[in-house]
Amino acid sequence: MNRPNGITFSIAAALAAALAAVLAITTAVPAAAAEVDEVVAKANHASYYQGVDGRAKVDMTITDSQGRERTRQFIILRRNADDGLDSDQKFYVYFRRPADVNGTAFLVWKRAGADDDRWLYLPALDLVKRIAASDERTSFVGSHFYYEDVSGRNPDEDHHVLEEGTPDYYVLKSTPENPSQVEFGFYRTWIHRASFIPIRTEYYDADGKSYRTYEALEVQTIDGFTTVTSSRMSDTNVGGQTTIEYTAVKFNVGLPDDLFSERYLRNAPRKYLR
Repeated sequence: MNRPNGITFSIAAALAAALAAVLAITTAVPAAAAEVDEVVAKANHASYYQGVDGRAKVDMTITDSQGRERTRQFIILRRNADDGLDSDQKFYVYFRRPADVNGTAFLVWKRAGADDDRWLYLPALDLVKRIAASDERTSFVGSHFYYEDVSGRNPDEDHHVLEEGTPDYYVLKSTPENPSQVEFGFYRTWIHRASFIPIRTEYYDADGKSYRTYEALEVQTIDGFTTVTSSRMSDTNVGGQTTIEYTAVKFNVGLPDDLFSERYLRNAPRKYLR
């Protein structure tokens, strides 16, 4: 397995020393705005924009506070806008398992500088449901991930400050520009310096208490791109966690733009879902 420099062993072990050092130092480190903006932009690119498009099979395991497990399996397709910028983007998610969600489809038109458009198709009702922007930070199909986690949060929605980091990680503190629109007070992200992959994100409430944590558990190099292939989201407020495994990952597939339309919510594009 190929990993970027600095991620040559267990990510959890690698972060242990970094967390101990950084959590003891919460004072921001003076940095030019250009440097902060560059780190944020590169991390956003590494998370959501590598290649012109992409495809992956996703196995999701949802564990509730009582230890009970549910599973979901789906295919996710993604296409960047033709302008070559990390701006507009489209996502298509098609659910295969379990049987009660088979055929459910989720479509996102991600827009720079504007609210994203999101639709959910429910085959049992033959209904296409528009997901309001106010719902983007609610549970994605009953998991600990939010709708916004699937397609990414616009970096411009938060104010970012570099904190004391480590030789391997930048540490970024991000505070929402519009606090009334989100449930968190701020979040802190550990970003790998060589790859700019966010390895860990902790969300804190208005009282500064950590309650929700994202972790990248496994990283591989696929088609020349550093890629998270296993991740986990946990939430102490609701209890439990959700783990995601990505397989059959491909970049630069050649996905047509018209695939990302309401037409294909009801009529799945089988050619690209195999």
